[in-house]
Amino acid sequence: MNLLVTGGAGFIGSNLIQHIIDKPEVKKLVNLDCLTYAGHLANLETVSKNPKYVFEKVDLRDKAAVIRVVEQHGISHVMHLAAESHVDRSITGPGDFISTNIVGTFNLLEACRAFWAGKFDDKRFHHVSTDEVYGSLGATGYFTEMTPYAPNSPYSASKASSDMIVRAYHHTYGLNTVITNCSNNYGPFQFPEKLIPVVIQNCLSRKSIPVYGDGMNVRDWLYVRDHAEALWQVLNRGKIAETYNIGGHNEWANINIVKLICDLIDEMSPQSGGNTQKLITYVKDRAGHDRRYAIDASKVKNELNWVPAYTFERGIRETVRWYLDNQPWVKTVLAKPAH
Repeated sequence: MNLLVTGGAGFIGSNLIQHIIDKPEVKKLVNLDCLTYAGHLANLETVSKNPKYVFEKVDLRDKAAVIRVVEQHGISHVMHLAAESHVDRSITGPGDFISTNIVGTFNLLEACRAFWAGKFDDKRFHHVSTDEVYGSLGATGYFTEMTPYAPNSPYSASKASSDMIVRAYHHTYGLNTVITNCSNNYGPFQFPEKLIPVVIQNCLSRKSIPVYGDGMNVRDWLYVRDHAEALWQVLNRGKIAETYNIGGHNEWANINIVKLICDLIDEMSPQSGGNTQKLITYVKDRAGHDRRYAIDASKVKNELNWVPAYTFERGIRETVRWYLDNQPWVKTVLAKPAH
């Protein structure tokens, strides 16, 4: 396959590329990324010299440039990860989310539809989405692939919209599509605006650790390398036009995650000062803050034999260790302008 990964310089994208670049099925891997504040080529130093690897600095909103990339590289498979993805940013500035996540996805679909010219059997468009499209769960139950969409933030609404457009391109034009909706990821190379790296950095700098509301909002956490393997399995073996929910069966309340990280920092970096939990500060809850997400991942397990390889205990410890060992990377990415 000549594989196009969009958003490959971001957190999940860069971990995905590192995971699959040496797969024998991949003849060429093109990373399309416009390098916003969350995209960093430093994430890909280990693959940058690989002869299969090509980088294209392109914004998905530039339709002509997207068409050029698909045609020039003879793209046969797409893993579409590029998206604005931070809920807080979507609340203060929703426009970028609408234009990138919806219009950008449309441009990519159109480029593929034209280049593949109705010959879709050996092609595939894999759209990578989020469990946030399903809205908020109560204290019990799980999101399944049949859960109705009920997005509550501009971010999740824009992702839900892009999911629907991808679905429509299969049913209208016959495009070979699959969609995955995944729970919260954590691991190396995550930009320090998301919960886990924020907590780690604030622990190390002895800054206040903000916790929204009562801290009891619950998320299902999945190590990013487990997600990468699930994505690879769905790209290759997922049934056409199907959706697969990917999760870790690993629910944690935010406050408990925060306390666990504080304790790991105290253990693994005693020079940071100890008693780190005293830095926790409760702040006003985020607007439209969903109470609980939890994924039923039985479909991807039963059909594709995928289950997470990492326990949370192993994954979170390795993540904290990675951030402790890679503070120069953190300083570099935080110094980059927001746009």
